[in-house]
Amino acid sequence: MSLKEFRQNRYVKFGAAALLYVLWVIWLGNYWWLLGLAVLFDYYVTKKVNWLPWKKEYKEGEKRNAILDWLDAVIYAVVLVTFLNIFFFQAFKIPSSSMESTLYTGDHLFVEKLTYGPAVPQTPLTIPFTHNQIMGKKSYSTLIRNDYRRLKGFREVKNGDIVVFGFPNGDSVLVKAPSEDYYTLVRMYGKEMVENRLGPVITRPSDKKDHYVKRCVAVAGDSLEVKEGLVYVNSVKQEVFPGVQLSYEVKTEGQRLNSKFIEKLGLNLGELYFDPNLPGYPAMPLTAEMLEKVSVQPGVASVRPNLDPQEDPLYLFPYVETGWTRDSYGPIWVPEKGATVRLTAENLPLYRRIITAYEGNELKVENNGTILINGMAADEYTFQQNYYFMMGDNRHNSLDSRYWGFVPEDHVVGTPIMVWLSTDRDRKFPKNIRWGRFFKIVRNTCNN
Repeated sequence: MSLKEFRQNRYVKFGAAALLYVLWVIWLGNYWWLLGLAVLFDYYVTKKVNWLPWKKEYKEGEKRNAILDWLDAVIYAVVLVTFLNIFFFQAFKIPSSSMESTLYTGDHLFVEKLTYGPAVPQTPLTIPFTHNQIMGKKSYSTLIRNDYRRLKGFREVKNGDIVVFGFPNGDSVLVKAPSEDYYTLVRMYGKEMVENRLGPVITRPSDKKDHYVKRCVAVAGDSLEVKEGLVYVNSVKQEVFPGVQLSYEVKTEGQRLNSKFIEKLGLNLGELYFDPNLPGYPAMPLTAEMLEKVSVQPGVASVRPNLDPQEDPLYLFPYVETGWTRDSYGPIWVPEKGATVRLTAENLPLYRRIITAYEGNELKVENNGTILINGMAADEYTFQQNYYFMMGDNRHNSLDSRYWGFVPEDHVVGTPIMVWLSTDRDRKFPKNIRWGRFFKIVRNTCNN
């Protein structure tokens, strides 16, 4: 038998397909899917059932049907890309500047799911190539709902990883303001006013929340504190990654800095404000490397860090008077699966949303201060999953865990690996294309 005949042998084809299929089923962990081997055997060997009714088998010399060929190619592409999106890779676009200078607004990323293991879809009935919306309408159905389950990955989230995850507060969305944080607006203006003006409110399951990308600065079991804008974990000052930038007041001798110099630094001109009364830039985001260059630039009189003296508790998690600011935050402990904490009136705001929204319990506090969980008096609580504390690298322009709290493990999607396209929304084509960022590898603790 020649090599060509061997490769075209139906039993050989079935054997190769069956091996890959069995490995996938073992990874999936649901052995009912082994029944699919019968389908594969019939498709490659016995051929009793036409499993691809739209695909035409042509006789020698028969004219090909272009419509059927096109339909076959489209269906094959949809199935393949959907499979890859669920278990291996997914495309993602950076919507804001919260991760500059590591990731830029307009970066299009490939997010890989193998490192942490892909989560099995909880709402699998979704229009292909959509996440939660299509033409302003819901693109998924909750007719089938699966419990959360994550397949085996290479490792868990590490301190310093860049992580894509579902927005924790994204379970409730205002129809007229879908990009706004519903819970923040309610705290500021009241539930009735917010829903009357911007509602109605729609709810989303955890796997259909909008995707965010931030850096994990503390994992489950860690104690975190921010001092003068720098992160300390378990009392140890953390590495300042090259892309992390803080805000500085840059005073000049009266003139603006050269625009080409600013562009070369990588700053976003559309978000940089020059105040002639200062004179200078009240809030210039700079990395450590950029700070050195700006400090010695001709025309710069002084550079000093912007540190917030106070913060409205309506904005900062856990939304009670703590005296914390975004630059002086904590200490705060990150909940860990299996750990038990004593519940008090003082620490309940830290864990209320975990107990209710993320872990599905009913919580009530009676007038006498008694805490009820699922109708039973409770003075302690054991966490059912791990949590993470996320912060944007653009520390003074990032809505992150300092504002909406912990990120549950079941919200984790994956980690970005490559920028495949990048565009600048403040420029016109073709100057808006950042050619130097094409196929740029995203540096992470998993690929350093």
